[in-house]
Amino acid sequence: MEKQKIGITHGDTNGVGYEVILKAFEDPTMLELCTPIVYGNSKIAAYHRKAMELTTNYRTIQRADEAMHDKLNLVECINEEVKIDLGQETPESILSAKKSLDAGIEDLAKGKIDALVVNPLNPEKSLGTNSQTEYILSKMGREGTPLTILLNDDLRIALATTHLPISEVAGKITKELILERIRQLNMSLKRDFKFTQPRIAVLALNPQPNEEEENAIKPALEDANTERINAYGPFNAGEFFGEGAYRYYDAVLAMYDEQGKTPFKVVSKDEGVIYVANLPYICTCPSQNSQYDIAGKGVAEVLSFNHAIFSAIDIHRNRAFYDQSHENPLPKLYQDKREDPKKSIFNVE
Repeated sequence: MEKQKIGITHGDTNGVGYEVILKAFEDPTMLELCTPIVYGNSKIAAYHRKAMELTTNYRTIQRADEAMHDKLNLVECINEEVKIDLGQETPESILSAKKSLDAGIEDLAKGKIDALVVNPLNPEKSLGTNSQTEYILSKMGREGTPLTILLNDDLRIALATTHLPISEVAGKITKELILERIRQLNMSLKRDFKFTQPRIAVLALNPQPNEEEENAIKPALEDANTERINAYGPFNAGEFFGEGAYRYYDAVLAMYDEQGKTPFKVVSKDEGVIYVANLPYICTCPSQNSQYDIAGKGVAEVLSFNHAIFSAIDIHRNRAFYDQSHENPLPKLYQDKREDPKKSIFNVE
């Protein structure tokens, strides 16, 4: 299979974006996995390379279709001079982060790259919104109901709600929402992660059963089970993670940001990835922020960035396999015990 073209944004230019990119592709084996295409500026990259005393080589190009395999390619998408103030969020660094993201989104929408890895930026200042995903959707001219999944090799936590004050979460927890999220997560586990019969754990909103559990979460689980989705719960979040029960499931559905992010940070440490599922394109992000406090010191970890690359590659391949294998399904020639017993075993549906 031809190596995927993975677009990479440089994030805030005063953070650790260029450092992790240059460190990651200092290892030549990374170039054997994909064709990386960074959206940025060669002068900014050179500044960071010199400051970090790195030796990573990159090839400057004008368009993604000029990218060469076995090379770190850099698309010049920022023409003006950008002043570098490592460790400081400045108007220049905010604007350059947006331009890099916009260039990556444009090529993703046109199919010039197979997936996009987004390095950290401040969405409220750079994009004018607290949701990077909604910004990407609007730029691509698409609509959708994205599902945020926090993942590493051993754990996947999906978030039923995001970007909400805790006081507003309970009002958003409805049977319809939870059932939709379970369905989305189940499909993503099958299509993006190659699970044939995924097992999903659903967390409770409250420490003790309350209105949301009785009127929303439990009925949603019952409907999901009727649809033959293996969803279980609702589980007390503290007990569930404290006892390590997450190890027995392929994914967990948390009700709100901190309920999922807090245990994820503890378990994933420096290897976490944020993935936005249920969309026609593939976009992953390292779970780390711009890390201004260590920018320019050469101590940034590359594990999260590397895993964002690996995840984008794997998901693209898994989707291609799933879509091809389900393109022309064979007619069903058997009878499920849960179906109408009057149907013949040889009936074709």
